[in-house]
Amino acid sequence: MSLTKNFRMMALYNQRINVQLMDSCLALSIDLLEKETHSFFPNIINYWNHILFGDLILVGRLALNEIANLTPQDLSTFPTPQSPKDIYCSKLSELAVLRGQVDELIIQYCLNLSEADCDKFIAYTTTEGDSVTKAVADVTQHLFNHQAHHRGQLTCVLSQYGVDYGCMDLPVIVSEGSRT
Repeated sequence: MSLTKNFRMMALYNQRINVQLMDSCLALSIDLLEKETHSFFPNIINYWNHILFGDLILVGRLALNEIANLTPQDLSTFPTPQSPKDIYCSKLSELAVLRGQVDELIIQYCLNLSEADCDKFIAYTTTEGDSVTKAVADVTQHLFNHQAHHRGQLTCVLSQYGVDYGCMDLPVIVSEGSRT
C-alpha cells in the first residue's frame, strides 16, 4: 500500500473514531468530564484539547510549507497553538465542533497529498525551540500517531469510569480499508 493511501485511510479512521469517542464523552456529566484522572492530563476535556493542539501544530507546520495545497489561510479560523497545555474550549460541545472541522481539514489534506509530497522535507521550530527538518511523510505519520497515543490514554480513563465507547479496530471503523 502506498503512503498516501495509508494516510487517507488513517484520516478517515481518525475522523470516525473521534466522533465515536466524542459522542461517548458528550454523554457524560460535567462532573465526570472535569474529574481528576490522575493520568497524563488532569481531565477528559484536557485530553481533547491536547489532541487538538497536536493536530493544529502539525497541520500548521505543513501549511506553512504549502504541502498538498494546504496553506496558512486554511488555518485562519482555527486557534493558534502555543503550548501542549493549550485549552481551546472548556465546553466539550464547543470542542466537538472544532474537532470535526479539524478532522475534515486533515481529510482534505490527505486527499491532496501525493507520493512526491511525502518525499519532501520541511523545517520548523518545535515548541521547545529546537530547529528540526523532517520528511513530510514522517510529520504526517506523527499526526496520526499522536492522536492514537492520547486516544489510548483517554480510553483507559473512560474504561475506568465504566464508559462503553465501542469497538476501535481499524478494519471495523474503516471497513473499506485503503481503497478510499
